[in-house]
Amino acid sequence: MAKRALRVLAVAYKETSTVPKGTALTESALVYTGLIGMIDPPREEAKEAVHICKRAGIKPVMITGDHITTACAIAKELGIYENHDKAITGTELSAMTEEQLNNDIDSYSVFARVTPEHKVRIVKALQKKGNVVAMTGDGVNDAPALKAADIGCAMGQSGTDVAKNAADMILTDDNFATIVSAIQEGRGIYQNIKKAIHFLLSSNIGEILTIFAAILLGLPSPLLAVQLLWVNLVTDSLPAISLGVEPADRDIMKDKPISPQTGMFANGLVFKIVFEGLLIGSLALTAFILGYRYNFGGSSDTLTLGRTLSFAVLSLSQLFHSFNMRSNKSIFKIGIFSNIKHVLSFIVCSILLSTVIMFEPFADIFKVIPLNMKQWILVVILSFVPIIVVEMQKGVNNTH
Repeated sequence: MAKRALRVLAVAYKETSTVPKGTALTESALVYTGLIGMIDPPREEAKEAVHICKRAGIKPVMITGDHITTACAIAKELGIYENHDKAITGTELSAMTEEQLNNDIDSYSVFARVTPEHKVRIVKALQKKGNVVAMTGDGVNDAPALKAADIGCAMGQSGTDVAKNAADMILTDDNFATIVSAIQEGRGIYQNIKKAIHFLLSSNIGEILTIFAAILLGLPSPLLAVQLLWVNLVTDSLPAISLGVEPADRDIMKDKPISPQTGMFANGLVFKIVFEGLLIGSLALTAFILGYRYNFGGSSDTLTLGRTLSFAVLSLSQLFHSFNMRSNKSIFKIGIFSNIKHVLSFIVCSILLSTVIMFEPFADIFKVIPLNMKQWILVVILSFVPIIVVEMQKGVNNTH
């Protein structure tokens, strides 16, 4: 019955006219009646949640007071306990030294007939192996382990006040699948923060390098302070905000967990930021030189023309570059319009940029001049280069 995931109780009786003193006497010479098997069936969504956890590199572990046979049967039904996994009882756990437990902890998926002390040992052993441990529980006996875990999660409906006070978070619906959904949401938020930082740093490096390279080449400043202020306040801010609400990738739960020791700028992100900053800066400087030195499109004031072209290319190239930040996959694969807020931010910033350059009162404030059709075509071509370069980079990375 235990192998069928039933919790088993034996039932017996004794006929007596008096109540003997002492439990031992009361429970002796009983007449066995039979066994009662009870089951609290796992929720259907729990099986899928366990599957998603394993695919995401998260190992679910069952810690229970049930008999080991019952615990293994339930764990096997959920997908927690598989053929290569091990199960252990609290008695066996007590006989193990700390060193033995720390060495073997990763091989166990089921811990049965455990005490509160055992639960704390299990949590600390998993942490010593470098794992980030989340612990769920509802009873008073779970409180020490909830406190010791990196993330203690108490049950909001069935949980005791002691467990809730010891936990870091309270699960209001007592559903394990909700924890998995929270992990997915958290991963999406982390990725969006990373995207926004990536975009802002690469854009700002582009601005710095544009000015720095011009100084080294003995050229006038390609951008004035008021123009840089515009780029930072308008061109950078709206796309960064829209990247913060980017929908999570469909495959985000197929990624492995990020180690706490791994910084946000690991896996070559610093190189990407610098390279993309160099690309944006070189495009803005190229536009300045074409206007200032070669008077592209014709103008009586080549310095202002160069600064206008540089300002336009720097702003528009960053707007195009923000599309690169949305995913490690091709923008054409995830869909340009899958984040409508980002598209709207691109349109709004582009209209504002055109207004500043073409509307004379604003042009006077920002020290720019209106551009003709030939010059606008140059601006669009140069500004679109980051899309081409990064798409090629993504194509190479995704083939390996």
